[in-house]
Formats: sequence, C-alpha cells, structure tokens
Amino acid sequence: MSRRKVIVTVAPTGGMAHKSQNPHLPTQPQEIADDVVRCWNAGASVVALHARRPDDGATCNPAIYRDMNQRIRAAGCDIVLNNSTGGGVHGDMVRPLAGERWEIAWDERTKGMDAGAEMCTLDATTLNLSFEGKEILMDTPLSKGRALAAGMKARGIKPEWEVFSPTHILQDVTTLIGEGHDDAPHFINLVMNVHRNFQNAMPYSPRFLQQMVDTLPANSIFCVSGIGPSQLEANVAALLLGGHARVGLEDNLYFRQGELATNVQLTERIVRIIRELDMEPATPAEARQIMGLPRPGAPRPEFAPNNR
Repeated sequence: MSRRKVIVTVAPTGGMAHKSQNPHLPTQPQEIADDVVRCWNAGASVVALHARRPDDGATCNPAIYRDMNQRIRAAGCDIVLNNSTGGGVHGDMVRPLAGERWEIAWDERTKGMDAGAEMCTLDATTLNLSFEGKEILMDTPLSKGRALAAGMKARGIKPEWEVFSPTHILQDVTTLIGEGHDDAPHFINLVMNVHRNFQNAMPYSPRFLQQMVDTLPANSIFCVSGIGPSQLEANVAALLLGGHARVGLEDNLYFRQGELATNVQLTERIVRIIRELDMEPATPAEARQIMGLPRPGAPRPEFAPNNR
C-alpha cells in the first residue's frame, strides 16, 4: 500500500508578529524567498505568504507579492504559492474608525489577488481583533466573501478558506461553496487557539478540533493551524484525523518553551513526525493534485507551473 501524502504548508511571516519578537522572522522579499526555498527543500509543498513594506508593516501591495513570487520561482522552487487577502493588523492594512476603533481595509485586502498566485486565503468571516491596544474590525459580510470568491474564480485562483469557529464553516463557507464559487475538493484551514485575540474564535483541544472537522462540507480536505503553543499538538491531531498540517512563524514563534524557532526547524520537525507515522510529505505536484489545481476551465495564474 502507498503511504498517505500530507500537504505541509509553511506560513513564514504573517501580518502580525515583528522582528523584535523573533529575529528569525523574514519580512523582506529576498529573506522570505530564501526561507521558503529552505522549507521547500525540507518538505513543505505550500507557502502561505504575507507581504511586508520596507519598514516591515503589513501590506497586500501586489507589486511586493509579485516580487516574492518571482524570487521564489527564480530559485527553481515549484512550491504552491498562496498570497493572503487578510493582510494583517498594522501597516497599510488598518485604518481608524469612529470611537477609537480600527478596521482592516477592504480595498487593501482585495489587492492580494492581483499578483499571479495559484491560491489565496479567503477569510469569509467577520471578526473583532484585539492587538497592541487596538480593537480592529475585519468586516466580511457575505457580500464581501462572495466578491473575494468570485474574484479568485475569475483569476483561476484556488481559495484556501480560513475559518475560526464551526459557525464560519456552517454559514459563510458552506453558503459560498453551495453557490458554486469553489470547485471540489475544498481546501479549508482550521485556525485554532487564537481566541485571546480573535473574538468568537475557538481554543484548541482535540475535542474542539473534532467538532470543526465534523462540520466540514462534503468533498473537503482540511489543514490545521494551531496558534502559539498549540501548533505541534494541533498538527499531530490533524494528521491522526486524516488532515494536513501548517507550520511557521506566522502561527508560532517558538520551537519549544523559551526557545525561539526558525521556519526551517518547524518544517523539519513536522516532516519527521509525518514519516514516523508512516506517511509522506506531499511534493508540490502531489499537493496540486490533492487540492485540484489548476482550477478546471479557469485562467492559469501567472506563477502556476506549466506542466499540468
């Protein structure tokens, strides 16, 4: 019997952490590209990219995304490129609202679709976030979720659905999939243990993860992002439930308590565990096959390989 193939996603940067928290956090295009290539060599098959400005502030500037995408491909790396449409909680991404509140700017988020990536994150959810003393609204009513999904479909981009609670699956994601905005298999990332900063998000536990998996729509595959100290445990639980794993400094800055991590360390560790469980990390080509890339009958994104 062949070994089960597991998609390892690495999220090297994110739109929240700063280098002051971990000096290994890559924030500029060349250092991000270099880190991605190292993680690809270690067994990662998908990269969830966030763009940063020269001052390290979060952005969805498509020119910066395209620069990263080009650098990764120029290094001969065929990893699946996934650009964020969530952006982050500082830099270009936040704007003030009345009453000392902030919002993640919608017109900035949509720019993440315009850099030729094969995949983009799709947060079809409304969230209230708390970061660095700010209350920040991520306003995504169904109409905006629909606009993101339709924009991705028109560009041949596969959505990675980002969800933080069972209601996000049962309401927004299931509705938009039912309207035909995504082709099966649906790739859904279950983000857990960010409940201290994201209102209505789920803490991590094996029981809560099982509840999330039980609510997935038909013809779905899932990945789990365990935030902070839950990353390793959530990854292992995902593997045991038949899912896929995500690692990286976006989600977790530490290798173990008191020891700052690198993206390569986190990638190498989950690959070792996958093999100890008699599974194998999927190659990028195998990951594309598992996720249904390229999208059938859709335009081919700029940075999609030409061999499929």
